[in-house]
Amino acid sequence: MLTPLEIEALQISLQVAGTALLIIMVPGIAMAWLLARHEFVGKSLLDGIVHLPLVLPPVVVGYLLLVVMGRRGVVGGWLYEHLGLSLPFTWQGAALAGGVMAFPLLVRAVRLSLEAVDPRLEAAARTLGASRLRVFFTITLPLAIPGLVTGAVLAFARALSEFGATITFASNIPGETRTLPLALYSLIQTPGMEDAAARLCVISIVVAMISLVASEWLARRTRRRMAGRDRG
Repeated sequence: MLTPLEIEALQISLQVAGTALLIIMVPGIAMAWLLARHEFVGKSLLDGIVHLPLVLPPVVVGYLLLVVMGRRGVVGGWLYEHLGLSLPFTWQGAALAGGVMAFPLLVRAVRLSLEAVDPRLEAAARTLGASRLRVFFTITLPLAIPGLVTGAVLAFARALSEFGATITFASNIPGETRTLPLALYSLIQTPGMEDAAARLCVISIVVAMISLVASEWLARRTRRRMAGRDRG
C-alpha cells in the first residue's frame, strides 16, 4: 500500500504532467507543422530555440521562467497586474516548467511523423478544392497520429520526471508543488528516511516504465489500425 506522502506526490505529479501536456499540445503540433512543412529565413535558429531545453541545465530554464513569468517579469507582470494570476510557486507554475522541458520531445516526434506524410496526398486534396486547414485535419494529422501519440506520452513522462526547472520556478512546497522527484529529493536530505526514498524511487521507475510501454503500445495499435484502413 502507498503511504499518504507517496499518494500525495503521485497525485500532484499526475496533475502537473497532465496539465503540462495540455499546455503544449496545440503549440507543439503547430510548431512541428511549421518546421516540417515550411522553409524560411531563421528556420535553423527557431529549431535551435525549440530544442534548447534539451541541452540547457534545467535550473537555467527555471531561472528564465522566473525572469519572464515572475510577478516582475515581462509576461508574468502583465498577468499579475491585469488578471491577478501568479504562476511562480504554484502547481500551475510547476506544470508550465514541465511543459517547457517536455516541449522539444513533443515537437520532434510530431515533426518526424509529419515529414513522413507524402506531400503528394496533400497536393491531391488541394487540387480537389480542399482548404489547407481541411487538408491538415483530414489527411496530414490523421496520418501523423502515431508520432503524435508517441510524442504526447513521452512529453507526459518528461513532465512527470522534471526536477530542476520545477524546483527553481515553483519551489518544493508540500501539497502544492512537491512532485515525485521533489519528494524523493526531500527524503534523501532527511536522515533516517532511506527506506521511504527507496520506495519513491521504485514508484518513479514503475510510472516511467508504464509511460514508455504505453507509448509503444499505442503507437503500434494506431499503426495497425491505419494499415487495416489502407487495405480496406
